[in-house]
Amino acid sequence: MTTLLEPQNDFIASIYDEMARQMGDSRDSILQADETAAEIAATIRQNGRLILLGMGGSHAVGRAVAPCYRALGIQAVALPLSEQLDCPVPLEGWTAMVTSQSGESAEVLRWFAEERAPRDSFGLTMEPTSSLANLVPCLIGAGGSEIPFAATRSLTVTLALHAAVLQHLGADLSPVFAAMQQSTTPDLTQAVGHFKNVKAIVTSGRHQQGVAEAIALGLTELSRLPCFSLESGQLRHGPVEMLNSEMGVVMFRADDPSSTYVTSLAEFTLRESDAPLILFDASDLPAVEGAVTVRCPKSEGLAASFALLSAAQRFMVDFSASRVTDVGTPLRCSKVTKVE
Repeated sequence: MTTLLEPQNDFIASIYDEMARQMGDSRDSILQADETAAEIAATIRQNGRLILLGMGGSHAVGRAVAPCYRALGIQAVALPLSEQLDCPVPLEGWTAMVTSQSGESAEVLRWFAEERAPRDSFGLTMEPTSSLANLVPCLIGAGGSEIPFAATRSLTVTLALHAAVLQHLGADLSPVFAAMQQSTTPDLTQAVGHFKNVKAIVTSGRHQQGVAEAIALGLTELSRLPCFSLESGQLRHGPVEMLNSEMGVVMFRADDPSSTYVTSLAEFTLRESDAPLILFDASDLPAVEGAVTVRCPKSEGLAASFALLSAAQRFMVDFSASRVTDVGTPLRCSKVTKVE
């Protein structure tokens, strides 16, 4: 185990502080959300169809949890709220869950102002006095506002709020609580060094594609390098042509049937290119030769999302700190995006 890098500035120190408390706040969020979570779950069960809406990291969390709802028999899809505003899916008879860390995102406010929300709409936010919290019944994350520009704790807490709902739909949360308890700081020295020459990064998962997308977004924000995410099947269908020694690849593998496909793509990547590859691994499968493997507690589903996200967030920050002297200092963005 290693300690986090020595903070270079107040911004990165505040990110480390947020990450240090995110599992405790996630546990508290599940416990505090029980009554409202039960109400949301009852509505989802009655309608059978669920749309998960958000922007940025909030959308990535929607992508991460949609398969968990589907596994319980719910027809669940995750869309960027901007897409739903411009090319809407008809939502009569659906339950909508709208996520906004601040509760003040421009798209969220427009969606409600234009009366686009279906009758059964709910929110997830960190801010109990936000516009979103005043518009619909909301699950509120524990621990208060997240201050740093890059989202870490808020994403993990949002996963926890979904866990509270999933529990009332029949999910067993004991693996989730175990993953929270087992969360540690992995040794990332080798992983950071492995990417010393990269000029762009692609992240990729299968069942854990939502986690891959969240990390790609955070890497882009913090390192200011081009970073994007492609589901592993999509990466295989053509984009592998871009792989080279300056294109870093980050993959996510969990203890589920999709691990076969992640392993296959990792082996193909290393055999057919000289792209450096880091594998965040929550399975107990053998390491992929040639990749730097970051081991996480063995887990699947939502529990794996907690385990993998926590480890990859630390890599996201440490790698960015190795590239950017003022990491965590936004140049063109603000914490809350109020303009479309």
